Amino acid sequence: MSELSCAIMITVNGEEMRATVEARKTLVDFLREDLGLTGSHIGCEHGICGACTVRVDGTIVRGCLMLAVQCDGARVDTIEGVSDTGEIGDLQEAFQKRNALQCGYCTPGMLLTVQELLAKGGVPSREAIREHISGNYCRCTGYHAIVDAVESVAHARAGGKS
Repeated sequence: MSELSCAIMITVNGEEMRATVEARKTLVDFLREDLGLTGSHIGCEHGICGACTVRVDGTIVRGCLMLAVQCDGARVDTIEGVSDTGEIGDLQEAFQKRNALQCGYCTPGMLLTVQELLAKGGVPSREAIREHISGNYCRCTGYHAIVDAVESVAHARAGGKS
């Protein structure tokens, strides 16, 4: 291990692992390049677009702004993990049904972001949904279908009709 590399212990999608990473490697690059988890995308590399969104210890973060070494001892959930567990199955179905995805580039980050909002419970207003996803850019859908999908899932999870 060189002085520019660090050993970390990290739990990714429920799997505990040890890795040696370059001190300057971003979390999203570590996930994509070292672990082959390519669901989180690299967009602006400035934390603006939301394409690299992942969850660290239960909170969504921009994977391009966080270093992998900062996640030593942390739990990281990617789109692959929350998809495989079925945690966002209803959201994925609603996005498909409502045509809330087109090219799909923003979709992983968008799904993790709205899951964070919906995990709080209740049915957020359309304005609250729009505010919560305001850091996730989508150049294809115009957001209306995304808000519709999120709203329908919120109603369904609250026991209402979608």
